[in-house]
Amino acid sequence: MTLGGTASPARWRKMKSHRPRAESAFTLMELLVVIAIIGILAALLLTAISKGKGMAQRISCVSNLHQFGIGLHDYLEGNHGYPTLIDNNGGASLWYVQLAQSGVGSAQTSESFWTNGVWNCPTVRWSKHFFTNATPPFSYAYNAYGLTFATNNTIGDGEMLGLGGHPNPHSIRLSATTESEIVSPSEMMAIGDDFFGVSVFARASVAQLEEFGNAQTRHQGQANVVFCDGHAESPTLQFLFEDTSDAALARWNRDHLPHREKLSP
Repeated sequence: MTLGGTASPARWRKMKSHRPRAESAFTLMELLVVIAIIGILAALLLTAISKGKGMAQRISCVSNLHQFGIGLHDYLEGNHGYPTLIDNNGGASLWYVQLAQSGVGSAQTSESFWTNGVWNCPTVRWSKHFFTNATPPFSYAYNAYGLTFATNNTIGDGEMLGLGGHPNPHSIRLSATTESEIVSPSEMMAIGDDFFGVSVFARASVAQLEEFGNAQTRHQGQANVVFCDGHAESPTLQFLFEDTSDAALARWNRDHLPHREKLSP
């Protein structure tokens, strides 16, 4: 120690060596790299969450269709035929009312029960141009006509190849399609996603379907369908609505024939 209380050079060097060093900071480049990595991870996480949510909603929709498949078999046992498009024998009830009365979902608990619970697809979004809150559309549609809807959408004028029943030329009454009339139940579509909001399953171009709502994004370019034997599938929209192969067309019709002559020119 020197006079005046100042430290000696040796002690000063020792004290200096024990001072805490200044913490090193991120450079601008390092900070940008970290931000970029966080952004990539966030994007991957959001994509995974979105896909997971979409998958869960698709599974929920398929579950609804499985319920319809079970309901159709219950209806068959009690009525010896499929629901007609319109039940003219008891109040002109449409097919979904007949199915609800057989125990599918909450049977007519409200005036618009067909938009709730098992009747509602969680991913469907309708165009406000076609639909308003006053006219709630359907999530699911009935294969009532088969391919005959492509050229004929009038009940009572020509045979219906779907499940909607048999027209009577002398009456507006429809007689039910029986189980024995379905040539290949595992290949005959019964109920599927509704892309028109009117409860009738029918062919149209994918571009036309998109005008009514989110057809292509609803199930990532696919549609959920339940067959007469109760199993569900998720074919692509292109195969379901635009493919003109025998395999694609025959599944619309109860006789399991393509009936290509019924397609619009």
